[in-house]
Amino acid sequence: KSANPQWREQFDFHYFSDRKDMLDIEVWRKDNKKHEELLGTCHVDITALPAKQTNCLELPLEKHPGSLLMLIAVAPCTGVSISDLCVCPLGDPNERQQISQRYCIKNSFWDIKDIGFLQVKVLKAVDLMAADFSGKSDPFCVLELGNDMLQTHTVYKNLNPEWNKVFTFPIKDIHDVLEVTVFDEDGDKPPDFLGKVAIPLLSV
Repeated sequence: KSANPQWREQFDFHYFSDRKDMLDIEVWRKDNKKHEELLGTCHVDITALPAKQTNCLELPLEKHPGSLLMLIAVAPCTGVSISDLCVCPLGDPNERQQISQRYCIKNSFWDIKDIGFLQVKVLKAVDLMAADFSGKSDPFCVLELGNDMLQTHTVYKNLNPEWNKVFTFPIKDIHDVLEVTVFDEDGDKPPDFLGKVAIPLLSV
């Protein structure tokens, strides 16, 4: 019931050089649980923004009245990585020793915000649902922790995909839940849902 909403939400997107350079934003209105209406879209060219500073942007909505006020900062990623299983970041004994020392009891209060990190090895999926007429799926896996999201590549025409990827997330809240979702890539259409599992960090 507002034409001037204030959200005051922060989202972290991990921008890699091999991804597209445009940030696409959509504003939607909900009448009820079933009806939604698009109120407008806008786009931000990430490459045009000055790095290592907070940019205050007022973005007019395309083909619709209104605008969005946003703060966008482009900064180097810290603590986030995607790697192959054969070059797992924690596979080096020296690195494991450094991390053990970094999080030992005597260093607990050295950096209060540095709670720790989560490393997830996504190996494979088994007996997925067939989403295509061919009796196969084009599955990829999305990992979400808080507002952080990373994903695997797509394995085409396969119900038993193997990804063998290692994902590393910085932990910002020990009460967060890791959500792992498998989707079927469907060209230009939204991906189809194939399954999901949720793992509270406190259970790890």
